[in-house]
Amino acid sequence: MDTTVVVPTFNERGNVAELVRRLDEALRGRDAEILFVDDSNDDTADVVRQVAGGSTLPVRLMHREPADREGGLAGAVAAGLATARGDYVVVMDGDLQHPPELVPLLRDTAGPVDMVVASRYLGAGDSSGLSSSWRRAVSSTSTLLARSCFPRRVGRVCTDPMTGFFCVRRSAVHLDRLRPRGFKILLEILARHDLEVAEVPFAFGERHDGESKASWRNGAQFVYQMAALRMGRMARFAAVGMLGTVLNLFLMWLLLRETGLHYLPAAVIATEVAILHNFVLQERFVFNDLRDNRHRWWTRLLHSVLYNNVDTLARLPALAFLVEVLAFPSVLAQGLTLAVAFLARFFFVSTVVYRPRRTPAEALADTAAEVDVMAIAPLQGVRGPADETGAGPVEGPREAGS
Repeated sequence: MDTTVVVPTFNERGNVAELVRRLDEALRGRDAEILFVDDSNDDTADVVRQVAGGSTLPVRLMHREPADREGGLAGAVAAGLATARGDYVVVMDGDLQHPPELVPLLRDTAGPVDMVVASRYLGAGDSSGLSSSWRRAVSSTSTLLARSCFPRRVGRVCTDPMTGFFCVRRSAVHLDRLRPRGFKILLEILARHDLEVAEVPFAFGERHDGESKASWRNGAQFVYQMAALRMGRMARFAAVGMLGTVLNLFLMWLLLRETGLHYLPAAVIATEVAILHNFVLQERFVFNDLRDNRHRWWTRLLHSVLYNNVDTLARLPALAFLVEVLAFPSVLAQGLTLAVAFLARFFFVSTVVYRPRRTPAEALADTAAEVDVMAIAPLQGVRGPADETGAGPVEGPREAGS
């Protein structure tokens, strides 16, 4: 198949019929399909089934249950990329703020390049469809930040990395590189690939039905995504470790000053507090995408505490040697031993405490095999993507609700 239009949806029941109707008209005569990746809590999936019966295009539905909704909207798009049958994938929102009539132009422009982005900030493009001046300001600021942080892969090739409307050659995207999170999948793809990108202007429309899903949580996810893309895991681990080291040394100094403790027990107490501090931050900011589902958080905490205490016992002789033999100040000696242990700690934590799960590509392929992916519009002689996604052959039409 030439083109798959991936539409991630979350409580968009009022937009489905109009979206399918307009895509039908825009893509008439083309070798294309529509793939809804639905994370809704309402009956959007049922509406897709009902509307698909009158579509001239093949319509498929992937409804992700709450336990499968890893990565939010970005995860839904990544799952759609893994399941799409088209050589080219057009990603668009389900609220009709992305005009379906532009889909053929995106696909046709993508012939000689890897990706075509529909930009609100190029030529006649327009972002006035955003619901408020505040949202427009946030979008513009986020765009500037993204282009500044990634001047080569984003800044030089894309004026609107925050858009969710683009067409990409599916073979150009390596799913195992993606760490989908939040709602800015285009930025994730651009930052992790060297792609040849073209742009076309578009006017961001008014929402057809429902309410915007934007929230302060989206903003926090964007900031985290930027840090994760720019810094990398070891840098984030080092940042957490640096905060923990500052806390460790401050507590040791405070205990020595206020209680008169010997430097060895003071070092042990300060280290125990820092271990708990580092675990909390590592869970949230460093290894959140590698937390093994087979182990509960307290098991990871136990592994972390055990290792760090063994590490502490191993460092105490070195600490004593630096202080007693080489006459180093005790707080300085503690800092040196912590720095030396950094790489060993990172290796243990990343390979044992947070044992890597399946690769994102494997997880997405498994998800495509397990969730409700069904053909719900008439297809004649079309093979399914079993060889690529494990989703099995595409079946014939089903009754609504099957």
